[in-house]
Amino acid sequence: MAGWDATGPGDSNGGDESTSAGNIDGNIDGTIMMKRSILRLSRAAVQHPPRPQQQCWRGIATSAARRSGVSPSNPQMSFPCLDALEARTNKLQSRAGNFSGSSSTGPEPTYATGAHETFTSAEPLLLDYGGVLPQFTIAYETWGTLNADKSNAILLHTGLSASSHAHSNAANPKPGWWEKFIGPGKPLDTDSYFVICTNVLGGCYGSTGPSSFDPSDGERYATRFPILTMHDMVHGQFRLLDSLGIDTLYASVGSSMGGMLSLASGVLYPHRISRIITISGCARSHPYSIAMRHTQRQVLMADKDWNRGFYYTSGVPPHTGMKLARQIATITYRSGPEWEKRFGRQRADPARPPALCPDFLIETYLDHAGEKWCLEYDANSLLYVSKAMDLFDLGLASATERAAIREKNKWKLDPAAPQPAEAAREDACTLTLPAKPYLEQPRDASASTAAPPRDLVDGLRALVSHPVLVLGVASDILFPAWQQREIADTLRAAGNANVTHVELGENQSMFGHDTFLLDLEHVGGSVAQFLKV
Repeated sequence: MAGWDATGPGDSNGGDESTSAGNIDGNIDGTIMMKRSILRLSRAAVQHPPRPQQQCWRGIATSAARRSGVSPSNPQMSFPCLDALEARTNKLQSRAGNFSGSSSTGPEPTYATGAHETFTSAEPLLLDYGGVLPQFTIAYETWGTLNADKSNAILLHTGLSASSHAHSNAANPKPGWWEKFIGPGKPLDTDSYFVICTNVLGGCYGSTGPSSFDPSDGERYATRFPILTMHDMVHGQFRLLDSLGIDTLYASVGSSMGGMLSLASGVLYPHRISRIITISGCARSHPYSIAMRHTQRQVLMADKDWNRGFYYTSGVPPHTGMKLARQIATITYRSGPEWEKRFGRQRADPARPPALCPDFLIETYLDHAGEKWCLEYDANSLLYVSKAMDLFDLGLASATERAAIREKNKWKLDPAAPQPAEAAREDACTLTLPAKPYLEQPRDASASTAAPPRDLVDGLRALVSHPVLVLGVASDILFPAWQQREIADTLRAAGNANVTHVELGENQSMFGHDTFLLDLEHVGGSVAQFLKV
């Protein structure tokens, strides 16, 4: 994947929910990565001395000590982790200093995973919350052969930060993020199926997103990109299927965010999908996962280089915020039992005194995870796609609300239509922070029952006749197993008698949310068996 490489050659990024963690386990021994991270921090301390301002403060302290005739009790600590961040910023700034050009062609990163195909829709796309994309592009890749009646197509949905490169191919031999799961004789058997994987709308790997150019003025969308939902992403995917002449999918398959997209595809286009697989997903986002994604966004937006989304021509993307956001995300992708076994309380170098920079092995692991990813994905894409995950709700009330908003904004699809007087006011962001801190509000006790929520049951009735595989993992803390049980129970309550629910216990997998990337035996085996039925 070609991104901004300001730290030297990095490890490959599989483009999944936790690519750094997945690649460390799947390809390279984690201990080697820890040692590399320590070596990088040590080199940074030597090669990049403190900034003049830091030296100034040290000088003041030393002068004051000399005047008073005393020395400080202890020497100031060194911070190689901060030196490394500053060194990357300086390197990026020096690159930008050699550039002079318009805002439409700057030193912004080139987000790419190699060769892929593209579909561009010249027809505008009206989004759920009233935004419009005058035109859009979907990047995609395929494996296998589409049969004569075009009935063997499988749409594979991605995780949050994934590209369309799920598997290697002749045009791009780099291993994909689901490499072991696709191919002849594999769970997604390319001798039988025609597999399609897309980069979602809002992404940065070839599909239209915040880093794309707005055709209206030729400038980057940045944070002028409209809020979108996962339903909007699905609508874009089905425009692609229309262009390929595929009327009905053999299956819709996805994990993590992809598991959510897989369910949404069935709800939106039930007549065009024969069966559904959803792995480590949910039917509606819940407070814990919303809170974790919110925290990542806040950390990212607090980076001064984010510049409210307009960083594409500055030469310095918000790499510090992205690194910290990735560290937070990585904590949610794996499990405590796995980390106890891999790292325990072991320090990276017990011979050295403790430090405030990465010191324990788990700290160096997280540092490496953030370091290798911070320039590989567009910051604005992270904001928009993660927000779409937060907004996800397959309940009937949410669907009704979105439909009403769409109906109210249909005039935007007609260039000749006059703009309603209230349209400009409604399109403007009027969100304000509360004047007082949030106070706990009383809740209806009847809302917390063992039975599936009636609103969600009504929202999933479109899938009453579809065979559905729901797979969860007991060690997953981001999408806990009870959320997959909720999907299965809700589908059954809606009248679906063809639900297969599989839950992997911690004795089967301790890899948490990332199990869908690593467990070919249990995850892959369940997928293969379900597709053959």
